[in-house]
Amino acid sequence: MNEMRKSKRRKDAEWALEVFDRAPFTTLGMVRPDGTPYALPLSIIRSDESTFYFHCASEGEKIDCIKANPVVSLSAVSRCTPKYETEKNNFTEYYNSAIAIGKASFVEDRDEKILALRLLCQRFLPNFMDHFDDAITRSLDITTVVKITLTEPPVGKAKP
Repeated sequence: MNEMRKSKRRKDAEWALEVFDRAPFTTLGMVRPDGTPYALPLSIIRSDESTFYFHCASEGEKIDCIKANPVVSLSAVSRCTPKYETEKNNFTEYYNSAIAIGKASFVEDRDEKILALRLLCQRFLPNFMDHFDDAITRSLDITTVVKITLTEPPVGKAKP
């Protein structure tokens, strides 16, 4: 019985990761230094089962939040279809969503930064990869890359 639960959790986590991969953006939830919540949608990329990346400027509210408390949440919706079900006289919404909890850190390793930025560009602007190396030469040193390492398996939910 325990092995069946572990297998189901692995499949659930895999499904949730697919939601993150298909979502047009991911919402990053953080805590401000004063303890109030702060969340915003970002272009985030996943490199493996437990590692996500995003890039940003070297200062600002995201940076302040992560420095004060590196624990973050991620949420994504890859499908959202409102529908009126005539036969049930009911308003509803069909969706695929996922959430995850992790710890954010700043990437200092040059090769890891380039890898994260390459993954971002390949996902969001694949037709412009021939300009990638020039962009790295111009802006790598002024670009901050944040790594989020999941601290527990992601979970997902769907209404088919």
